Amino acid sequence: MVIRVYIASSSGSTAIKKKQQDVLGFLEANKIGFEEKDIAANEENRKWMRENVPENSRPATGYPLPPQIFNESQYRGDYDAFFEARENNAVYAFLGLTAPPGSKEAEAQAKQQA
Repeated sequence: MVIRVYIASSSGSTAIKKKQQDVLGFLEANKIGFEEKDIAANEENRKWMRENVPENSRPATGYPLPPQIFNESQYRGDYDAFFEARENNAVYAFLGLTAPPGSKEAEAQAKQQA
């Protein structure tokens, strides 16, 4: 399974840039494999992302903004959903991955099952 993060390399928004860096930095720091898909430099990436963000996850007006996160072609969420999962030590579940043994998330899951 490949995590795909749709980003905009040439965004004029510092907020979007920060959010993208936050997601990518977390994935890199935790050695979670991912592909970066640039919607600014590749029209097909932009079109695919816009078409595959579910209706209920789209903004009321305009298009969904990066970063948008997918596991293969399954939509996982935007930055806010990622941030909430990170705050709750549930990023692996959010991404649709198994938490590695010894991680905070794996320990939290073990406590819940006990």
